[in-house]
Amino acid sequence: MAKKAKNQKLKKQIRDTFILTIIICAIAYCLYIIISLVSSPTDTFILKESTISSQISKVGYVIRDEQIMESTYEGNTIEPIKNEGERVAAKQPIFKYYNVNQEEITKQIDDLNNQIQEALLGRKDLLPSDVKAIESQIENEIMDLKNQNNMQYIIEHKNNINDYIVKKAKIAGSLSAAGVYINNLIAQRNSLEEQLTNGTEYVYSDTSGIVSYRIDNLEEKLSLSNIDNLSLEDLENLNLTTGQIVGKSTNKAKIINNFECYIAVGFNKDVLNTAKEGKTVNLRLPNQEEIKATVYKIKEENNDILVIFKITDGVEKLINYRKISLDVIWWSYTGLMVPKSSILYENGQSYVMRKKNADSQKILVNILKENDKYCIIDNYSSEDLVELGYTTEEINSMKTIKLYDEIIVNPELK
Repeated sequence: MAKKAKNQKLKKQIRDTFILTIIICAIAYCLYIIISLVSSPTDTFILKESTISSQISKVGYVIRDEQIMESTYEGNTIEPIKNEGERVAAKQPIFKYYNVNQEEITKQIDDLNNQIQEALLGRKDLLPSDVKAIESQIENEIMDLKNQNNMQYIIEHKNNINDYIVKKAKIAGSLSAAGVYINNLIAQRNSLEEQLTNGTEYVYSDTSGIVSYRIDNLEEKLSLSNIDNLSLEDLENLNLTTGQIVGKSTNKAKIINNFECYIAVGFNKDVLNTAKEGKTVNLRLPNQEEIKATVYKIKEENNDILVIFKITDGVEKLINYRKISLDVIWWSYTGLMVPKSSILYENGQSYVMRKKNADSQKILVNILKENDKYCIIDNYSSEDLVELGYTTEEINSMKTIKLYDEIIVNPELK
């Protein structure tokens, strides 16, 4: 029995030692994996189709072709006819203003409207069918005004309501002895409205474009006619706030050419290697939308250059601003993307190391485009390889890359 107990104890010790050894090995392996991940978090890269680009974040000054319109009576408040951002044709009315005291006359008309409504309250002697139709129209106008933010729309419907009230009052004035009082109120109101009508001046557009009431008094300085006189120093001295919305004027409006505008951007002179007049680029606006632009003009200024981009699409997206932040995307290219750190350079040729099970294969690749961090690569064509001096036998034996291949990063360290 003692011998049997001794054997069981020995077996238990052997088993415990074996289990402990497995645990230690597992811990050691986990530590190795963690250390490997920390020291080299990504040692392979899966080939996928992606887009790389060359871009730079800058600020730009918006230059527009703008026509200012204002009342001939300085300081008069204008009443918009067209809404902000609305497109108009030439010879259309944009706003109106008054050469009489419009505010005082309007207040008197409103007071008369209130008196007319008070005179109509509780009247039982009106023709039911006529009055009912007018009251239904008034209710419809009031319902249409709910949740409306368009000021021009509100003004129009408010005027309609007043017209219906006057119609109702005229019916009342013809039906009772009290009608003399109501008719007198209507006559006073008509006289005031005639004063407003005779004192109203309309301003029309000379050209087609986008209506805006946002005036910053830079319409002449930052205009197409002055574009050759602008310098980077001039623009910086304007001390404009990036992204600030231009405020609305109460006595001026303008028509903006909606077919084109320009953005002036300052760069270091090293951009001259990339920027060429006539080159097409993409501009990413503050709302992250990308629009196409053309390099219209390049002006060299000491160690800097002023690049003026021409935009013919999306002009209306910029009418609220004079200075904006933007990304200038000089080029973009789509294809099989790898980190630059995965490229091996030997004898003037470029290679990647493809991981194949436990082995790796060195593959010749053609670098189509690259930026600071990534490359777009592809296989050479047979014709290109012949031009590089490879024989038919060498070409036939070459390995090629394809989508989803696993590429080793930093292969020189492997």
